[in-house]
Amino acid sequence: MSYYTSLVWFRQDLRTEDNPALQAGCQKGRVLAVYILDDEETSWSMGGASKVWLHRALQDLDKSLHGNLLCLQGKAASLIPELVRQYKIKSVFWNRCYEPWRIHRDTQLKSSLRNQGVEVESFNGSLLWEPWEVLKKDQTPYRVFTPFYRKGCLAAAAPRMPLPAPESLNLITPDKQESVEQLNLLPKINWYQPMLQHWDISEQGASRQLEHFLESGLQNYKAGRDFPAMKSVSRLSPYLHFGLISPHQVWHQSQMNGMSDQLEKQLDHFQSELGWREFSYYLLYHFPTLPEKNFQSKFDSFPWRKDDEALQKWKNGQTGYPIIDAGMRELWQTGYMHNRVRMIVASFLIKNLMIDWREGAQWFWDTLFDADLANNSASWQWVAGCGADAAPYFRIFNPVTQSKKFDPDGEYIRHFVPELSGCSARVLHAPWESSEANLIDYPQPMVDLKSSRKDALEAFRDL
Repeated sequence: MSYYTSLVWFRQDLRTEDNPALQAGCQKGRVLAVYILDDEETSWSMGGASKVWLHRALQDLDKSLHGNLLCLQGKAASLIPELVRQYKIKSVFWNRCYEPWRIHRDTQLKSSLRNQGVEVESFNGSLLWEPWEVLKKDQTPYRVFTPFYRKGCLAAAAPRMPLPAPESLNLITPDKQESVEQLNLLPKINWYQPMLQHWDISEQGASRQLEHFLESGLQNYKAGRDFPAMKSVSRLSPYLHFGLISPHQVWHQSQMNGMSDQLEKQLDHFQSELGWREFSYYLLYHFPTLPEKNFQSKFDSFPWRKDDEALQKWKNGQTGYPIIDAGMRELWQTGYMHNRVRMIVASFLIKNLMIDWREGAQWFWDTLFDADLANNSASWQWVAGCGADAAPYFRIFNPVTQSKKFDPDGEYIRHFVPELSGCSARVLHAPWESSEANLIDYPQPMVDLKSSRKDALEAFRDL
């Protein structure tokens, strides 16, 4: 038996299959498996919903590792060198992260360990294409999605095949049994239990979710993904963010299932959505101020309104616009929101209420299970009109029109806004227009769509 010992540092890759770092460690010999909660020194420390998901995901990973996952809290830059000395570690392996502060920390840590004679290697376990490998002919980064994806990504080397789980796990049982529970990820108030009923937070759960989508959602993905009451979206985003499944697994398995002529367009559309995820990470890598600053600086002088009462009504799903309230309540009840509805609620906050997109991004960061810095920042800037390849500012989603088009029977609204469940479809999308509204315990619209749209467009013209 080899006594060569490696440290495998788990981060956003909480799985055993297609885990290049774990594979490398197991091929060397014995492995010390470590997770470090290290996000206190950033303004983007995890929100409450993310911590709940992380707790369950770490429990599942620890089970897969036969109870040998060492969970620590603190500065990885200090803790990992201590572990290297304590366990006589010869190699340290991890899969790369792309948030700016993590890149800075990992670069310094890698250099420091190598100077001490420790082998250190990082791998790509989270993206299909590395951000520095996809550039325009002049070696500058793309700023528009379609050429980035079609000319850059698809013209580059195809995504690698997923790796199997290691054949054997020769894991060290840590001296200190620091468990997942000691990270204190769960809030003291038990608000999260109803949310968990909607998810199987495990590596196997991620695989089953992908299989279910490929069997029942892919065939109608292109059109069906816009209808929140339909089961046409994959709901893989939180699994991908925390790495319970890898984009390589999703890419290749969807390709195998979508090889027929009937599914070719559906597959292309689904894989292009994986491309949008890549584009978000690409933007964050090349433009690290994306979460805080307008990508288009002309928006720096935009006259955002400060209105805490209006913001709170939006957060609580009490705007008086059924599709928006349904989306905000779906978020609170499930830790998730349908993508089409995300665009509608974001447009309403930014353009009808004229509240800074960063306020919305922060709320999503706190409440989404799939809260992802790259996706969240790029998507909010896209809707606001100030991002890369953004929707033009004058594209303002009308929540009534969107509701009638994408939830025509009101199935989605009735589910999340039960006080409207007895309304007919004729009344449901704009209940204030009917005399029935006086009989319903539902708020009046908090803002007039026509006048608020006019105000937003005038403010934009003034830029």
